This record gives sequence, C-alpha cells and structure tokens, in this order.
Amino acid sequence: MKILFAADGSEYTERAAHFLVSHLAWFRVAPELHLLHVKLPIPQGMALTRAQAVLGDDAIEAYYAEQANEAVATARAILSAADIVFETGWRVGDIAQEINRYATEHAIEMIVMGSHGHGALRNLVLGSVATKVLASDTGIPVLIVR
Repeated sequence: MKILFAADGSEYTERAAHFLVSHLAWFRVAPELHLLHVKLPIPQGMALTRAQAVLGDDAIEAYYAEQANEAVATARAILSAADIVFETGWRVGDIAQEINRYATEHAIEMIVMGSHGHGALRNLVLGSVATKVLASDTGIPVLIVR
C-alpha cells in the first residue's frame, strides 16, 4: 500500500505520525510511505519580483526547501525512530491541490494528515486544508488524525 503523509509541522502532524507508527500492524506488509510538505507560494507581485531580482531563483528555492525540512522534522524523527522507511518531498502551491496532485501522480492509496494545521482558523471543527482534501474527487481514502 502507498500512503501519503501530509505534514505541516503542527502538533496535529506529530499526533498523526504517532498514530501511524502505532497502527502499522493494520497492514500486511510495510506500506510505501511518502512524507510530503506543501508550502504556500510567496505572493506574486512586487515583493516576489524584488526578492527574485535581489536573491535569485536559487535562494527562493532554498527558502522553500528549508521551510519544508522544518515542517517535516518532527514527523521524520518519529518515523525514523520507529525504523519506518519513507521518502520525503515538498511542493509549492495550493496545499490541498498539491496534496491531491502528488497522490494521483504517485498512485497513492491512502492520505494521512492531521486535522488542523498552522492556519489562523485552526480552532474550527476541521482545518480548511483537511476539508478541501476530503472534498476532492480523487477517490483516495483520507485518514484525518485529531
């Protein structure tokens, strides 16, 4: 089974990582696990244009990579401590769309994610990204961990 674990570095990502580790017995064989972080892009306009002009595209790319590494650090540590093999990736764009796009491109069979993230509305019943991923029409089961 191929599982996509969408991580944002929040406490809910940590909970989802612990949940996943403690429930691996659900699977007959160890799943192929993909740990993914999606970063919202730097807003288009003068700020991005100036940043690119001053820093260059490589610096912008390095920024995204650094942010992604920070966001998956806790999940990576939890999975590694449990000797779980996984691959890590990151993307830039609309978070729910990129999660679904990655899942489709890699023939993912289940998406695992925390119920809330770092957003300003995180105290709602379910986070906006989780809601969007659930509402997508990919047909891929989504396990939301609170």
